[in-house]
Amino acid sequence: MTSVTRVANATTFSELLALRAESAPDDLAFTFLVDGETDEDVVTYHELYRRSSAIAARLRGPAAPGDRALLLFPPGLDYVAALLACWHSGVIGVSTAPPQPKRLERTLGRLLGVAADADPVCVLTTPALWEAARPLLGEDQPLARAEWIAIDDARTLESDLADPVQVDRDDVAFLQYTSGSTAAPRGVMLTHGNLLDNSELIARAFEHSPETKTFMWLPPYHDMGLIGGILQPIYVGCRCVLTSPVAMIRRPARWLEGISRHRATTSGGPNFAYDLCVRKIEPDVRERLDLSSWDLAFNGAEPVRAETIEAFTAMFEPHGFSRLAFYPCYGLAEATLMTTGPAKTAAPSLRAFDADALEQGLARPATDSRRAATLVGCGQTADGHELRVVSPETQRTCPADAVGEIWIAGPSVAKGYWRREQLTEQTFGARLATEPRAGPYLRSGDLGVVRDDELFVVGRIKDLLIVNGRNVHPHDVEAVAEGAHPRLRPHSSAAFGMGSDAELALVLEVNEASPAELAEALEAIRKRVASELDLQLHAVTLCPAGEAPKTTSGKIQRRLCRSLLEKGEIAAAAEWRLRAQR
Repeated sequence: MTSVTRVANATTFSELLALRAESAPDDLAFTFLVDGETDEDVVTYHELYRRSSAIAARLRGPAAPGDRALLLFPPGLDYVAALLACWHSGVIGVSTAPPQPKRLERTLGRLLGVAADADPVCVLTTPALWEAARPLLGEDQPLARAEWIAIDDARTLESDLADPVQVDRDDVAFLQYTSGSTAAPRGVMLTHGNLLDNSELIARAFEHSPETKTFMWLPPYHDMGLIGGILQPIYVGCRCVLTSPVAMIRRPARWLEGISRHRATTSGGPNFAYDLCVRKIEPDVRERLDLSSWDLAFNGAEPVRAETIEAFTAMFEPHGFSRLAFYPCYGLAEATLMTTGPAKTAAPSLRAFDADALEQGLARPATDSRRAATLVGCGQTADGHELRVVSPETQRTCPADAVGEIWIAGPSVAKGYWRREQLTEQTFGARLATEPRAGPYLRSGDLGVVRDDELFVVGRIKDLLIVNGRNVHPHDVEAVAEGAHPRLRPHSSAAFGMGSDAELALVLEVNEASPAELAEALEAIRKRVASELDLQLHAVTLCPAGEAPKTTSGKIQRRLCRSLLEKGEIAAAAEWRLRAQR
């Protein structure tokens, strides 16, 4: 495969695409699996450039450089072309998942919230989504005032192609809206420089080249799907096979079958996706897999579990997968995507810490296996970036064995939050009390510790619960509770505090079950959490599959779950309350 050399002084991905189209016009850029398996839509670099230029010509009327355009597409090649068209026109791209017809009340609200914050002048979408959205929009809503441009097929628009608009690396390229919960969505301002710098960071860490082959199912409106799934292949000039997250969730085997069939070398996702494969892929399907090409399996966006690494390796090693391929990493939208990662050839770093000490904010080696908490290392920061572990109360660097907030500085850190100056200063303008000239730093909101130059992530500050003087991390409670009964759905539970926050509550999704099985599950959950974590639950709610709110990348939204439970908006299959037992 021919390729230009990395960025070649490009200031935007639109310029980089133009270089690819000129130097390697017939190279295949993306393949999208429409059905998740064999129905393919393909595009070369030349075709992608012409598609994006044609859409950019349509944008020139309603949108000027610096305006916002909302991308409302299902995953697919039209989304890729529309995104690049925005940058071709100097327009700021904004995207969010289309509302789900079966869950319209929840999903439409996020779309309207993003639109109200970004105030787009136009919406790029498909004819089908435009027809579905039209009756849902009130006249006073920003989406109703915006001009809608329905892109039936960008290949039919090539009669009019736009010339690219010159922009600066420091200009805002994209608003990446955070997953959010009960709060209004916040748009992270990613500059063209942020996108290029983080793409270089990923390319170096993953040792990518034009010979790399990637397979991605992650949603394009999530930072991992956008930066890792769409921009990284363009950045290094390699081939990428894309498919819909819905296709993968409905049949997880499609992910590993796609890697096997297309001989992908890089693929990955959040921790839950690996567990899903372990639970859902049948032996006869596993026998047909050849995963020997897969040399980098990134795992991020949620806590990486040691037991997941071991279970996935044990199940798929006989089919060509290597444990050395696992690549635990850490990042967040406010730092574009990736912040830390290990050497590609390093084995996953698993370290046992004293669970009691962790509850007191100290990271000390475990001396008793019965009270050990195994954390997975997420590597080191890249050149040009800095990471500190800081006490959120004193703004001083933590001692080596203390858990603190992860602070980050470097060229991948975003410009701030769209139109939120005070929140931007609080989050992106942090200074150390003892080194006021250092920074400014991004406050991640995550808790972690650095041991032997490697980051271990402990949890989220906002999710942290204080129960009887102990620091309790919700994901620990959820992991224990989900294993209490076979009817419970893994990675589909939320633990949070009720009332004074000291009353521990759980919402768990359950597969179809009889009343007797539901009663068994409620009792088993309480007993297991009490015996393994020495915690008393105050409320347990079992709900049908799909009822617990999640982000587009599959992460549970704990605060939103709490809010919905308090409002009585979660359909309960069975409930238990401690107060009712007194």
